[in-house]
Amino acid sequence: MPVLAEATHHELLRRGRAARAGWLVLALMLVALGFIGIFVPLLPTTDFLLLALPCFARSSPQLEAWLLNHPRFGPGLRAWRKERAVPRRAKIAACAGMAAGFGLFWFHVRPGPPLSGAILAFLLFWASWIVRRPELGERP
Repeated sequence: MPVLAEATHHELLRRGRAARAGWLVLALMLVALGFIGIFVPLLPTTDFLLLALPCFARSSPQLEAWLLNHPRFGPGLRAWRKERAVPRRAKIAACAGMAAGFGLFWFHVRPGPPLSGAILAFLLFWASWIVRRPELGERP
């Protein structure tokens, strides 16, 4: 019996390391996508970084701290984590990016009215959701 218990304990430790490694790989992939989003229109940056935070929390507290303390992205990530707040500048950038992305899509693809309407409705839904988020310090 003790051998079985020891093997089970060893298996749990191994699974724990494997899970942490999986979370780390996922977090690094999300950060890479966020980095690509800096240069590719309509590919979000902050969204991928927000998704990377809990992955880093489960795998590497040091990398989570690095992301939260990043000079460019840290303040927005901390605001979201603390108050689910979106800075005004980010709201404006997100809405402008969606509008520009839709304009470029429409100009280059020339979709029919049903597809244009569906994509426009989708973007308007998310734009209104973003605009309705509180700004930092608005919550009591």
